[in-house]
Amino acid sequence: MPYVKIQVTDEGVTSSQKQRLIAQTTEMLSDVLNKDPATTFVVIEEVPLENWGISGLPVHELRRKQQR
Repeated sequence: MPYVKIQVTDEGVTSSQKQRLIAQTTEMLSDVLNKDPATTFVVIEEVPLENWGISGLPVHELRRKQQR
C-alpha cells in the first residue's frame, strides 16, 4: 500500500495538473514496483509560497535576487 506525498507551492497548480500527477504517479508505482493502483495513495499538498525556502532563503526573496 504505497503512500506518496507531493508538495508543491500554491502558485496555481490546476486540477488537471493534479489529476495528471496522481494518475502518472500511480502508473509509475504499478509499472516499477508492481503495486496495485487500488491500494496506492497519492496526496498533493499545496504549501504557501511564504513557507517554502531554497538555499536558506524564502522563495520570494530568492526570486527577487535572481531578477537583479
